[in-house]
This record gives sequence, structure tokens and C-alpha cells, in this order.
Amino acid sequence: MTPFLIAGARVIDPSRQSDGVADVLVVDGRIEAVGRNVPAPEGARRIDGTGKVVAPGLIDVHVHLREPGQEHMETVASGATAAVAGGFTGVCAMPNTDPVIDNQAAVGFVVRQAIRAGKARVFPIGCISVGQKGQQLAEFGEMVGAGAVAVSDDGRPVVSSQLMRTALEYAKVFGIPVADHCEDPTLAHGGAMHEGIVATRLGLKGVPAAAEEIMVARDIVLAELTGGHVHLCHISTRGAVELIRRAKDRGLRVTAEATPHHFTLTHEACEGYDTNAKTRPPLREAEDVAAVRAGLKDGTIDCIASDHAPHHYDAKQREFDDAPAGIVGLETSLALGITHLVETGILSLPELIARMSTAPAAVFRLPGGTLAVGAPADLTVFDPTRTWTVRAEDLHSKSVNSPFLGTTLKGQADLTAVGGRIVFERGVDKSDA
Repeated sequence: MTPFLIAGARVIDPSRQSDGVADVLVVDGRIEAVGRNVPAPEGARRIDGTGKVVAPGLIDVHVHLREPGQEHMETVASGATAAVAGGFTGVCAMPNTDPVIDNQAAVGFVVRQAIRAGKARVFPIGCISVGQKGQQLAEFGEMVGAGAVAVSDDGRPVVSSQLMRTALEYAKVFGIPVADHCEDPTLAHGGAMHEGIVATRLGLKGVPAAAEEIMVARDIVLAELTGGHVHLCHISTRGAVELIRRAKDRGLRVTAEATPHHFTLTHEACEGYDTNAKTRPPLREAEDVAAVRAGLKDGTIDCIASDHAPHHYDAKQREFDDAPAGIVGLETSLALGITHLVETGILSLPELIARMSTAPAAVFRLPGGTLAVGAPADLTVFDPTRTWTVRAEDLHSKSVNSPFLGTTLKGQADLTAVGGRIVFERGVDKSDA
């Protein structure tokens, strides 16, 4: 493994509250030194970091890699490749595959596929319930032993409060979070987008904000009852943000994530029946976007997660009601954060990196999120000022379902290293990246 020195970059490490121009030396897969005028060992590669930022590798705790069973949309390898192109060194793979990830063999399969791919670290998430049917708990212990870092039935809410209570109690034994897709299915049934003026104009059935908020409130109550750690996925409404804020004020073990599409877009993106803007939970109103941004600013929402959800082109070409919900996001998350949160003054760049690296590592107890000397060299180098246009042909994912196609953004990853090995460099051919 060739040592390398990144010289003269702005080094931002929220784990150590450090931000300044420095050199970063990587030797034998670990951070060897961070500081001014660091000497490079013989044979080390020197990388000019002038005008660039070096940060702990980004970590995404909510990604759909589709394998096994839906490889026409994405594979572990293609998703991990898209991840490193976006500056991510670690991703958590959701279990709603076909078959679902509800046992140790399935968890082990994802782990092995990630090792074969040799790109980003992939941390499997196991199912809460067997078959994601919401009836019987999966075997958490066996899945954790095989490499699972959390449990979730994402894609489906845990309807049974008794099952959710038991899951929180059981997961507490293994020190893992229970990540819930907060949606009351009776209120959301048949809904294709947010319930509001746009849905009325388009003649589509809507999903009210209350569908999310009812389940958020339920999960908070159960977290207090059990002392378990509940992680609330893809928060999208102002009411949900306020419920989480109050829960944290009371010291409950509640964490939350928000997606870039929920802090950048409103339901107006669905105008023209654009199925690339169809998501679950749906895009909401401007006041909800503002509340999510405020939640990210004050720490109510712990981290940014893409909810990367690849779908085949043909599936997204159906009528709006019938098209699947989801957006690819691994390669646009960083730029959307810089463009819509940093450039607008909502977050500083160190705060954004904290929400995309240090905080997700802490929430899910994952390795990474730091540039401390001796730590594994999981890092990303990005240009925070570069402007670029999102084009389908430039994406590394097997799917390109994104409402941001054609959008000009600011900020882009140039280099990603995992365990001291450079796994992505911009400008290298996609097949070799």
C-alpha cells in the first residue's frame, strides 16, 4: 500500500474540532500525521491539496443497494462505487431486498459482496421482523454476529407497537439502534405525494404530515418506556422535527436523519407528474423544508442520509400513482449540502461535515468519522467551490432516477480513500474508478 501525503489542504475534522490548512500523511492504511510541513517518507505519493478540503470519509446510514434480487437497479458493487464517487467511505445497506436481509446468512452475503467490490465499507442493516412482515422478531443476535449494525424494516413501518417495543428492548441488549420508517399506513394508504394544494391540482391522493408525526410520537413514547435507541429515518415534516426536539430536551435515546431532497425540494417538484420527485416520505411544503434545515442546524436532526433508492428507468416511466418512490443520492448529497446549506449560511462547512461523517459514525457506532492520528485512513478530498451539472451519463450508479438531473451544484469529491487505499479519483475512467 503506497503511502501518500496530501499537502496544503484545508483539513476539517469535527471529531477533534479542528479546521485549518495542514498536510495529511497516510502510511500503512492509517493516519500517520496531520500538521504543517509534514515530511513524506521515501516513495510516498504527494497530492496537491491547494484549494481542496480534506475531511473524514463521509458516512451514509441509509442506502438501498438492492442486492440480492434486484440487481437490475443496483448491486453492492455499483452502489459502493457510486458511494466513493460521492465522497462516502461507508454506507449502511437497508434490508428490504429480495429476499430480505433477515438472517445471518443474508447479512454475511452483503458483507462478502462488499469485500469483493473493494470500494466503500458496507455495513448491513438487518430486518426488525422476519420477512419484514411485522409479526415476528428476526434473530438480532445472529445478524449482529454476522456484521449487522442496526435493524430496520425500512420501506415498511413497524405497525405493531408491541413489536416495536420488543424490538427496542431486544436491540438494547446488543447495543444497536432500531431505525424506523415513520408512517401510519392507514393514513398514508393510496397516497402518491404530500397532501396539499399541489396534490389537489394534480388530482392525486396525498399523504398528510400527520402520517409521519403519529409514528414519530409513538416511537418516542416507546423509546422512553424501554430505554432503547430509536433512530427515526428520513424526517420530513415540521411537526416531526418539533417532536424530536422535545424528546432530546428530555434526554431520550432518540436520533434522526434527514435527506438532501427533503431539505432542498418541496412538493412543487412533482408538478408535471415528475416521477423522479416521487419519494417516501413525500416532498413536503416550504415550511417543512425550513424546519428540517433548522433541525440540522441545532442538532435536533443528527445526520444527513441520502436514502439512495435506485429504480430502473422503465419503472419510473409509469404513471405517477404506479411509479415506485425513490431518488438516487450518493453522488449528489455532498454538493446539495454545500449548495443549499453552506452557501446559504445555514451550516458552516465543518457543521456539514459533522452531519455527514462524524455524527453518523457516532449514531450507529461505526468506525470512521475522524482524522485522528492512528485512525484508519478513511478520508475524502473535495473541492468546495467547483460547480458542476448533474448528468445521467456521469453517475456511477446503475440507476439515474434523480430530480436533480440538469441541476448545477457546487462542491464535488476529487479523491476517496478507504483504509489508506485510494478507491476513487476524479478524472479516472469510470470503469477504473
